[in-house]
Amino acid sequence: MRIARTLVAGLLLPLLTAAAFAQDFPAKPIRLIVPFPAGGPNDIIARIVGQRMSELIKQPVLIDNRGGQAGVLGTDAIAKSAPDGYTIGIVSASALAISPAMEKVAYNPQKDLVPVTLVVTVPEMLVIATNVPANNMKELVALVKAQPGKLNFASSGQGSLPHLAGELFKLTAKLDVVHVPYRGAAPAINDLLGQQVQMTFLDLPVILPHIKAGALRGIALGARERAPTAPDVPTTAEVGMPDLLIENWYGMIAPAGTPVKIVAALNRIANEAMADPGVKSRLADQGLTTAGDTPEHFRGFIDAEIKKWADVIKKAGVETTK
Repeated sequence: MRIARTLVAGLLLPLLTAAAFAQDFPAKPIRLIVPFPAGGPNDIIARIVGQRMSELIKQPVLIDNRGGQAGVLGTDAIAKSAPDGYTIGIVSASALAISPAMEKVAYNPQKDLVPVTLVVTVPEMLVIATNVPANNMKELVALVKAQPGKLNFASSGQGSLPHLAGELFKLTAKLDVVHVPYRGAAPAINDLLGQQVQMTFLDLPVILPHIKAGALRGIALGARERAPTAPDVPTTAEVGMPDLLIENWYGMIAPAGTPVKIVAALNRIANEAMADPGVKSRLADQGLTTAGDTPEHFRGFIDAEIKKWADVIKKAGVETTK
């Protein structure tokens, strides 16, 4: 009997310890990994949301920028961190749904990471250089079809969301356009402004200032509704391409093995931060839409995105290194 009681106590102790730990969480600063350099959309999102989280939990939320390989290196750092809730990350669609299908990465997004919540969504906008003789989607498609293989589209890198957005556009409209990859959005925009390339899909916040300045021409937004910050640009559905829905997104994740109660606590804190009117307003000013959901829903969302972009990669014949 004594042995049985000892055995039961031994089995219960880890559960009681985990429960007590979850109840006290967080008891120290949280490290929030951003897998891109400071100043970009991912970094801005993390700092806005992280600041409000810090105010809510009365603990510092420390931003740790780990740029490299289109978000892969920072995401791998999250996967390899201790699963205690004190190292989490906000990462983009590329690192969770695209790069693993394009190349060999050191983590499995469906096994090595735990979804916490979708944080924001941001539509991709198709824009063209001002020297391209087209004012709308119909004219652009006609122009490209009249010159197969002569026009090109820029992207922020091979395997990036803008790259696959361009490939999906080619499939949808049955176009022959040449892909020109760049090492990031900034050089792609520079050459588009310099009229070295003809078109690109990029996150709305990145290209919005150039559209407002008249330096680039907005053709269509890959979302279901027009953006309040660019109300004159129609959606892809409005121009006759309802399947050309292209939204980037950023979600909060934790290492696999993080206790369910800790994930639930992080989800509650993050969703409360995103519901703050000030946070919503600051993100909206960047052309971003706050999301917020359950870990289970976010898991299903990631799985669907992985399948979607894997299908695009296969149908478009995009070269991979896997």
